[in-house]
Amino acid sequence: MQLYNVAVVGATGMVGRKMLQVLAEEKFPVNQVFCFASANSAGKVIDFQGKSIVVEELTETCMEGKNLDIALFTVEADFSRKFAPLFAKAGVAVVDNSSCWRMDPDVPLVVPEVNPQALENHNGIIANPNCSTIQAVVALQPLHAAFGLRRVVYSTYQAASGAGQGGYDDLERGVQGLPPVQFPHPLFNNLIPQIDSFLPTGYTKEEQKMINETRKIMGLPDLRVTATTVRVPVFHSHSESINLEFERPVSVQAAREVLAAAPGVVLTDEPEKAVYPMPCIANDRNEVFVGRIRQDVSIENGLDIFVVADNIRKGAATNTVQIAQALIANNLVHGAR
Repeated sequence: MQLYNVAVVGATGMVGRKMLQVLAEEKFPVNQVFCFASANSAGKVIDFQGKSIVVEELTETCMEGKNLDIALFTVEADFSRKFAPLFAKAGVAVVDNSSCWRMDPDVPLVVPEVNPQALENHNGIIANPNCSTIQAVVALQPLHAAFGLRRVVYSTYQAASGAGQGGYDDLERGVQGLPPVQFPHPLFNNLIPQIDSFLPTGYTKEEQKMINETRKIMGLPDLRVTATTVRVPVFHSHSESINLEFERPVSVQAAREVLAAAPGVVLTDEPEKAVYPMPCIANDRNEVFVGRIRQDVSIENGLDIFVVADNIRKGAATNTVQIAQALIANNLVHGAR
C-alpha cells in the first residue's frame, strides 16, 4: 500500500482535532502526520493512533524536509491566503477549509458525492465548501439529476459550533447565565437571524456563500437560489428546511427512492412514527440525514425536505478527508511512500 505524509494545519482547533480523528477512523494511508498551528499552540502534544505528535509553528518554511504530500488546512482565511500557496508551490496538495479560495475560478470547490470530477484540473489547492452548503448539495444533487432543479429556498438552523470554539463557548456561557462574548445576542433560549456580517443587499455573507457555492458545486451558474441563515441554541449539527422547485414532475415516493439510493444520504422519513432528521441523531456521524419529504402544495413540481448533518464532521473534517481520499484514488497526489 502506498503511504502519504499528511499535514494538519490548524491541528489544535475544533475542526483540526476532528480531522485527526477522522483520518484514524478512515484508516487513511498515512506514513507520517505533522501538526501545525499558531505560535501560541506550538509545543502542544496531540495523540494520533497512539503516537504523540508535537505541534509545530506554522511558518513559511515549516514544510521543508518533511516530504509532504497532502495538507489539510483549517485556519482563518488570511492564514490560508498566505500559506496555502507556499505548500502548493512545494508540491503539496492542499485541501482548505477557509472561505479564502472557494469562489476562485481556478480552485475546485468539491463535495465528493457531488462533483469529484472537479478535482482533475486542480492546481495544488482544493477548497472545502461552507458546512451548510455541503450537506445541502449532497441531498440536492441526486434530486437535480432525477427531476431538474429550477429554484432553491434555504432556511437554516445552524449550531453554535459552526462559529468555532467561541460560538460553542457562548452557548455554554448562556446555559450558565453568563453574557455572550462572540455573538451579538445571547444564544441560549434564543435564535439569532444573523450569521456573519450583512451585505448591502440585506443578505448576510453566510447566506450569499450558500447561494454562490451551490451554483459553483452543482455547475448551475443560473440556478435561482435564496437563503436565510439562523443560529440556534444547539451545540452540534446544522438543520436546513429546503424548498425546491423542479423542471419535471416529482412525487414524494419518487424523491424518497432517489434519496434512499444517493451516496452519503440516510433517508430518515417515517413521520407517522415520529422519525425525521434531528441534530441529536446526526451528532458525530458522517452522513447527511434527509426527511420530512412532502409535496409543496403552493407550486407545480415543488417539494419540501429537511436536511441535517454534523457540521464539524461532514461539514468540515470528514468532507476534507474525503477530498484527500478522492485525490489519492484518482492519482492526483504527486508523492507516495
